[in-house]
Formats: sequence, structure tokens, C-alpha cells
Amino acid sequence: MNDDALLRYSRHILLDTIGVEGQERILASHAVLLGAGGLGSPVALYLAAAGVGRITLVDDDVVDLTNLQRQIAHTQARVGESKVTSARASMLALNPGVEVVTVPRRADAALLAILVAGATVAVDCSDNFVTRHALNRACVAAGVPLVSGAAIRGDGQVSVFDTRPGADGARGPCYACLFPPDSAVEEVRCAVMGVLAPLVGVVGSLQAVEALKLMANAGISLAGRLLMIDAFGMDIRTLRVARNPRCPVCAPAVEAAR
Repeated sequence: MNDDALLRYSRHILLDTIGVEGQERILASHAVLLGAGGLGSPVALYLAAAGVGRITLVDDDVVDLTNLQRQIAHTQARVGESKVTSARASMLALNPGVEVVTVPRRADAALLAILVAGATVAVDCSDNFVTRHALNRACVAAGVPLVSGAAIRGDGQVSVFDTRPGADGARGPCYACLFPPDSAVEEVRCAVMGVLAPLVGVVGSLQAVEALKLMANAGISLAGRLLMIDAFGMDIRTLRVARNPRCPVCAPAVEAAR
């Protein structure tokens, strides 16, 4: 890092859990961010501000007036513009030193497999289970940790799904361990159910925290735990999540690695 970088990231460097080495790992990292909306906005801004070396933004949507209640990476002047283009402009305004790659396409399994390969971390800020499961499969196959978040009405949740072996050789659950792909799940979206605007900021900020911890190799991640937020009751709980040894997604990958 040069003198400008040492000054810009000095508040991270002062942290014993990050320091110079952790910040250098952040600068050398590649984060794939799926979704540039309510959750993706704070994630994108905080990852850019923190100096993540390369950030790939994936979203095929455009900025709409109804987005502006909660999607803080966008402005009224950008209504009708691609969300990834709009978010990129906000990110570079914060930190022109990061590389932001935009992918204005709907994410499918083939695209996600290409994007996730070689990434340091993937962050799921999408709004449907088909896409979430596709990203999870790509992350399991590539051995890339996945930071997942969701928010609807006044309820939010955050977790990390990391199937890489830990220091003790144990592997954490994947997204499909908690939400089996063949289970009947009712799709709920903000456009129908509504969402408390700052809640997506809280959840997205927590996703950014978990992503940065993984990149810096700092602290203890939420892997194996699900953090649940009730914003209207202001109640936060953490539940343990176990790996399913018969999971159709990560069990074959674990077996193949042996």
C-alpha cells in the first residue's frame, strides 16, 4: 500500500483483527455481488469503500422510482438506468481505486459458475429461491464462501454458507442444507409484501461485515449460524444450523473431495 492507501484504510489497519495484512488481503480480493437493489446497495457501497480490489456486480434490472425508498446506491436522476451501471457510479464516487465489473444480465447457473470461479467470496442479495440455489451450487462447486441475506416486511436474516474444511476438518452447511431445493417455498417479494426501508440497510451492512471478515481472514464468521432480525419488535436471535449429510448439493461435493 502507498501512503494514500495507508491513510484511506487507516481505521481498518488500526484494528488488531485486520491490521495491514488483513487490509492487503481485502485489496487483493474479488467479491461477486448478486443483486444491486435494497440489500446489494449497502453491500456494494461498503465493499467499495473498504477497498475490495475487484467487485463484480450482477443484476439485469433498471432503476425504478419505487426502488428509491430503500436502494441507496441509486438516485432519482438515474431512474431507467441499469442498476449495475448506477451502483458502479456510486461506488467509484466513494473509491475510484477499486475495480467494478458490471454484468447487466439475469444470472443463470452457467453464468454464475463462470463468475464465482476464482472469487474470494460471493454475496447473495437476490430476491428469489431459484437464483439463490443456483448461486449456492456454484459456490459449493468452486469452494467459495457464500454470504446470504434476505429482508421482507420487518424481518431479516443473514448467514454464511461455507463448505470448505475448517481447522478441525469440519465443513459448514450450504444454503440447500437449510432450504432444500425440492421444498415448497412461498416466494415473497417487496413489491407485493413491502419492506421497512432501513432494514435492508441493516441486513446488507451485516452481509458486508461478513464478507470483509472472510476476505481479511478476521474474526468468526456466521457459518453454521442464522442471524434473524425482527425490526418491528427489535429482537435479534442467532440459531445454529447443521450440515445435512444427505444434502443433494454439498454432500456429493464433500464425498468427492475425500
